[in-house]
Amino acid sequence: MATPILYSGTKNASSWAMRAWLALREARIEFIEEVVDIRRPQRFINLARIGAFSPPAMVPVLVDGNTVIADSLAIMEFANDLAGGALLPHQAADRARARSLMAWQHAGLSNICQRISFESAFYPFKRPLMNVERAECRRLFDCLERNLELSGGPYLFGQLSLADLMLVPTVVRLTRHDLELAPWQRSKSWTVALLERPAVVEWLSQADALPHIWLDDYLPPADARLPELGQVTLHEPPTISHREPPAAEPGRQAAGSLLRPPFAGRMPSPMADSSRIRP
Repeated sequence: MATPILYSGTKNASSWAMRAWLALREARIEFIEEVVDIRRPQRFINLARIGAFSPPAMVPVLVDGNTVIADSLAIMEFANDLAGGALLPHQAADRARARSLMAWQHAGLSNICQRISFESAFYPFKRPLMNVERAECRRLFDCLERNLELSGGPYLFGQLSLADLMLVPTVVRLTRHDLELAPWQRSKSWTVALLERPAVVEWLSQADALPHIWLDDYLPPADARLPELGQVTLHEPPTISHREPPAAEPGRQAAGSLLRPPFAGRMPSPMADSSRIRP
């Protein structure tokens, strides 16, 4: 059988690809990773090429023979199935609760602290969290604390599950902004356990080595209320602007971009319609 191919994304930008990648690694599934450069402007042509065999035209995508699995959640469930169900709780009620947390992350939790993007977790300086952002974090960690109290830890449902892996990118972007976890001691231990897993360490070490992707909306608005932090020292921030990579030489892809699609010979010409391409 051919080895599955995971089309993932730029490691300091694609939190959804990280989730799928972690599930495959934790399920001990052998796969080939093709990193698709999703930085602007090359993201448009690269994702259009993905759209030739995966209608959402987004990453991650897993190609296993003639089977194309789009969306991180579907890939994670597929990894669990191949692992004999090892990445979800055995009890039906616990499985439902785990899937509820996964659905929350997939359907709306990504909007928590919107200005604290996944890209910002890798910035050489971090701004303080705004009060409204700390309130949003409180809602999340109150929920996680209750789950950990029920399970007894070290993970949300005792053993590592897809629910834990689904939350890793959110944990990374919030805790790297010095979120104080003292009110949630179980969550603090859970966070340490997650971030120390070898697969998580591997992804983050690669992401930390990449050029930073500066986003214009990272700094808070002028009228934002920041917490009373006492004596806080921030490094002088660089100018926040979107930094475009240099153009590739004619006839060549930019470094790190998608080089080949599956199903060679059957792929139509790339579409330039950006309306079908979502981040």
